[in-house]
Amino acid sequence: MSVSLHGDLAAAHLTALGVRPGGVLIVHASLRAVGPVDGGARTVLDALRGVLGPAGTVVVPTFTPENSDTSPHYRGLARGLDAGAREALRASIPPFDRATSAAPSMGRLAETVRTAPGAERSGHPQTSFAAIGPAARTLLAGHRPDCHLGEDSPLARLYEADARILMLGTGFGTCTAFHLGEYRVPDPPRRRYRCVVTRDGLRQWWEYEDIALDDGDFGALGAAFADAADDGAVRTGRVGSAPCRLVRLTAAVDFAAAWFPAHRPAPG
Repeated sequence: MSVSLHGDLAAAHLTALGVRPGGVLIVHASLRAVGPVDGGARTVLDALRGVLGPAGTVVVPTFTPENSDTSPHYRGLARGLDAGAREALRASIPPFDRATSAAPSMGRLAETVRTAPGAERSGHPQTSFAAIGPAARTLLAGHRPDCHLGEDSPLARLYEADARILMLGTGFGTCTAFHLGEYRVPDPPRRRYRCVVTRDGLRQWWEYEDIALDDGDFGALGAAFADAADDGAVRTGRVGSAPCRLVRLTAAVDFAAAWFPAHRPAPG
């Protein structure tokens, strides 16, 4: 019979994993993997903030692939529809709003951070981040709308802050920080993206060019990184029932930037 995780035990597990006061954490969480938690996502966030202390900051991805017709999410919904139904689907997509747009595909903890009193959110219409803590505004400032996850995104600010990645029941396949490595290879491939925004009070489609993001090999990349990582770059443990990793973000990004050219085919 499973026992519900409570706040003090969650905090003890996080401390044992290596979370320390004053740090910056970007968190990817599967609360289903964690198991029953008294108080749910709010308890997990409170435990994270309690261990980090008043000087620490929690960051989460609050991506909104739902507002784009170039995302895998949309392509999945549109598969098999005729032209009329596809156009109706596109017409139903609401524009991104930094204050109100939910991030349903990012999980309960991300939504709890996004809606917490005092939380900040970056303004990218597809790949925003939310954060709470004293460094939140600095980390999220200047997220250029035509730069998903590169040098003008919160990932680069997290790199500069020597942040840690907390994988709470998730694997390397969803390690967003690896995308920053994609921007740091020579001449990365680019593509067009399209999403819905509000301009001058009107709903509009907006198209822009950015790096061709690809997480299809992140599982293999993560396994190679974990095997090669120096002591302390990857720590493992459990929070509740979930296997977890605490990863130094700079090490992950640097490894990815070196790994991609050797393991991805050159653009044709």
